[in-house]
Amino acid sequence: MSTVVDTARRQKDEYAGDADRPLGSYLGTLAVYGLTTAAMVLAGRRLRDQTPSIGLSDLALMTVTTHKLSRLIAKDPVTSPLRAPFTRYSGTSGPAEVAEDVRGRGIRHAVGELITCPFCTAQWVATAYTAGLVFAPHATRLAGATMTAVAGSDWLQHAYARLQQSAKG
Repeated sequence: MSTVVDTARRQKDEYAGDADRPLGSYLGTLAVYGLTTAAMVLAGRRLRDQTPSIGLSDLALMTVTTHKLSRLIAKDPVTSPLRAPFTRYSGTSGPAEVAEDVRGRGIRHAVGELITCPFCTAQWVATAYTAGLVFAPHATRLAGATMTAVAGSDWLQHAYARLQQSAKG
């Protein structure tokens, strides 16, 4: 057992160099994701005779919903209290979005990286949405339609603001 631990530590040191890279904590978050996904798959198989198919309309709804919800989780000022234990406010990063620096070490740092990165969060959101289609398809589609409408509204707000700027000269 000690040779496995020693090998893992050596690999971490060789990988990270002087940077603080919490590989053990990343492994923990991967394990949580994998175990949660496996549990959802097993529960879904027991509860349903067959896995629902995902058509193009569901895929489109899932794609826009995943994008919007991931940005809401990772960048929205209103969700900053959820990120606060893992981050420090550092300014704005775009219209109605905040920039935050990850803080802490180990699992705190790993979670901070996960919840401030919309690309990272998207994996978890899409997996949860897929589970929603298995366990509660109607409610999931309703929530997806709501987030898609919000995303569409965001794009219209940006377009409107650009039109106003160009009209001013």
